[in-house]
Amino acid sequence: MRCFDVFNGDADGICALRQLRLAEPRESTLVTGLKRDIELLKDIPAQRGDRVTVLDISLDRNRAGLEALLARGAQVRYFDHHFAGPIPRHPDLVAVIDESGALCTSALVDRHLLGRFRAWAVAGAFGDNLPEGALELAHTLGLEAAKIELLRELGESLNYNAYGDTAADALVSPADLYRTASRYADPCALVEQEPLIARLTKRRVADLHRALAVPAACSSSTADAFVLPDAPWSRRVSGTFANRLALSDPHRAHAVLTPIAGGAYAVSVRSSRRMGLSAVEFCRRFPSGGGRALAAGIDRLQAERLDAFLDQFSRAWGC
Repeated sequence: MRCFDVFNGDADGICALRQLRLAEPRESTLVTGLKRDIELLKDIPAQRGDRVTVLDISLDRNRAGLEALLARGAQVRYFDHHFAGPIPRHPDLVAVIDESGALCTSALVDRHLLGRFRAWAVAGAFGDNLPEGALELAHTLGLEAAKIELLRELGESLNYNAYGDTAADALVSPADLYRTASRYADPCALVEQEPLIARLTKRRVADLHRALAVPAACSSSTADAFVLPDAPWSRRVSGTFANRLALSDPHRAHAVLTPIAGGAYAVSVRSSRRMGLSAVEFCRRFPSGGGRALAAGIDRLQAERLDAFLDQFSRAWGC
């Protein structure tokens, strides 16, 4: 029997898997990538009797790969909170999916494990820009403010590392980052003792300061959009920047666009908590768009569609 752990390379995916492997230690093949490397199931060679654990990637974007795995007899366990579409009914599929926007994948795994490794779920929720949920989980553990701040720092730095167009943009590969995290049972010890986390945090803060100095491409009382420069730092910080905008002003919608190879943009969208349209509903209007209610994105927006995107964004939220 072979085991495959397939996970998004952001904070939520890493922290979800860390909980499961603390609860169920096993050797496995890691399959992951940067934040927008979503279609990860298509190349998994699992056969009958093999086990595949999937964390924090959209079922809808992996439907063909999932159906192929099930047809070959693999056993699949799937935890996620992104748009899924119809969930296949199959005796070898256990799907734990919640699209409500209230829970990240780390929180779903935490619930599945009855809170056994909850501090990792707190970090995952902070990284996924769900601070209310993170604080709710943290308070059940009775954590002091300093520990909560360490978990916030960890989540945001793990998440920062997942953004980029290619592996060259990332400071460390998500698989290697998970392997580093897996040496620690306590996420606070990871922050306090691991030099790599300190390096990620330092670079995240520096890149965020750069992004905050970029003027908006459009701005109003209800929305704003930013086009960052063509540079590795801007691609790394795009998600962190979008999350910061959403936390600073949750009643406005925000879009962050960063140039990527081939004359295109990667897009991060954070919807307003005041207006009805969700981020995923908006992004799914475009090819390669997807995500969840409050935070979504477009993997590849062709440059010639930039004006059309900004026009539709303005129509949706009044930028």
